[in-house]
Amino acid sequence: MPGQEAYVTLVTNDNYALGALALGRSLRDTLTTRRLSLLITDEVSYPMRERLGVLWDELTVVDLLDSGDEDRLALLTRPELGVTFSKLHAWKLTQYSKCVFLDADTLVLENVDELFDREELSAAPDIGWPDCFNSGVFVFEPSVDTYTNLLEMAKQTGSFDGGFK
Repeated sequence: MPGQEAYVTLVTNDNYALGALALGRSLRDTLTTRRLSLLITDEVSYPMRERLGVLWDELTVVDLLDSGDEDRLALLTRPELGVTFSKLHAWKLTQYSKCVFLDADTLVLENVDELFDREELSAAPDIGWPDCFNSGVFVFEPSVDTYTNLLEMAKQTGSFDGGFK
């Protein structure tokens, strides 16, 4: 049911919020029938939250999950990726039966609502590591149990690329 499904993205600061504005507009322009749910952190300013609220149906404030793994992130020359695991908060959106996560720098050019027909966990292989999936676009079913298990696994084993330690 479309009312129980949502596109989700994460915004950790006002710079990433600019991408979420473009993403939200592109989803609206392609006439999606799904809700738009935005995860934001405290670093997003209140004026920006107001702008985002015009396009996104729901804004949920979440804690920033930072890996603190500067060594591995330095190898990628992407220190900003330490907060990537903040995406895990998406699994707590249990008001939805299914979601499609899209990175805030994604632009939708045509309606992609058919992604909701995919099963959990559907994602494309990562171009740099084909045995891993790209976390920029994926289909998932929210579950607090899954959230808890993913967070615990991340704390215990870390991430090969510095995503969480």
